[in-house]
Amino acid sequence: MMGGHHAASGAAAWVAIASTGPYALGWYPLDPTGIVIGAMATAGTALVCDWDHRASTVAHALPPLSNLVARGIENVSGGHRQGTHSVLGAAFFVLLATIAGQLQVQTRWGLLSVGAGLLCMFMINIAAKALKLFPKYGWISNWVFALLMAGLVTWFAPHQWTWLPVSMLTGVLVHIVGDMITTGGVPLLWPLVIKPPKVLRKLPLLKNVWKANGAFSIPLLGRAGSRREWLVLIPVSGYAMVGMFGAGLAVAKAHFPAALALGTGLVKGLFALVQAA
Repeated sequence: MMGGHHAASGAAAWVAIASTGPYALGWYPLDPTGIVIGAMATAGTALVCDWDHRASTVAHALPPLSNLVARGIENVSGGHRQGTHSVLGAAFFVLLATIAGQLQVQTRWGLLSVGAGLLCMFMINIAAKALKLFPKYGWISNWVFALLMAGLVTWFAPHQWTWLPVSMLTGVLVHIVGDMITTGGVPLLWPLVIKPPKVLRKLPLLKNVWKANGAFSIPLLGRAGSRREWLVLIPVSGYAMVGMFGAGLAVAKAHFPAALALGTGLVKGLFALVQAA
């Protein structure tokens, strides 16, 4: 699955599980701020599995630090679509998020989620990079945006630290499932590689599910970037955008009523000018 589609799927999954509004599951209910921050973070965690290739878009998210991390993950995980796309890899990422989520500091201004801010500095920037909001090999704009996002998450993140591992688990699962339903498949049992017997590799249906290299696939979407993938991800992206917009509007009403009123007035004035012309 393409990087931008992974990010959109992650954001949509978070909106579904964290929102209690219509057409949502509400499994992990949060306030609108938690929905917005969590959706941005999960768009990034849905891409963390691809941090296993030094030439990937993810590796260039925050150079040179992200490049060094990518090389380390690539060496440990065995290369692209290996360890990071397995059950063991998912457990590692969730453990990392669990540790980061508990790094909170009580100050006179309130509880600051320092660990979440540092981790989301990477996660949100990874999503922005995959969605092509920045140049492929740029670094100044990347770091400015990353530090801004780190500050926002540190200040506004939900106080319950569990939201971060839930976000990581959601994103990683979305990514693995997304790659599993394409023809490439994923090595779920890595580092164990269980290849099918030669006699089974010739069966028309099974050879596409249990691949010769030991990967598992249910190729409902065909090849990555196929028309089927686009047809599925267009409504998924729309769902994520509507959910985040609604939550963002609620945040604006609660915390920035004056700015919201000013913005609404400017928009109404602009429409009035257009109609008058």
